[in-house]
Amino acid sequence: MAKERGFDLVEVNPKARPSVCKLMDYGSYMYKQEKQERKAKAKQKKTDVKGIRLSFKIGDHDLEIRKKNALKFLDQGHKVKIEMLLRGRENAHKDIAKERIVNFVKSLGEEAKIEQPITKQGRKFFTIVYKKSN
Repeated sequence: MAKERGFDLVEVNPKARPSVCKLMDYGSYMYKQEKQERKAKAKQKKTDVKGIRLSFKIGDHDLEIRKKNALKFLDQGHKVKIEMLLRGRENAHKDIAKERIVNFVKSLGEEAKIEQPITKQGRKFFTIVYKKSN
């Protein structure tokens, strides 16, 4: 019957007894499905993790520039990875490094929320921050 009408016989629900089938143009159906998936994918919000690297002896002006960049990234909807690399004798002052990162996160304001607490990985400390959605 499907061949007479120029359609394909498509099994919709194979588990039902008797199984449910439909007469349709399968190629057209698949094209519409792909088109819908592409539309849904285009509407998805993509979030990246942007990086801000602080140093142990960073100046106030450089800190302000990094803060502006971090706020810009947060406003765009991205997450921000704040990291501090310790070199040589700086490794002996881990508490100061953590304190500097905490102060930097506090300077970002109330909308910045810590997603991942400060962790040490090798010679660097890092944390990931995101913007609270109201």
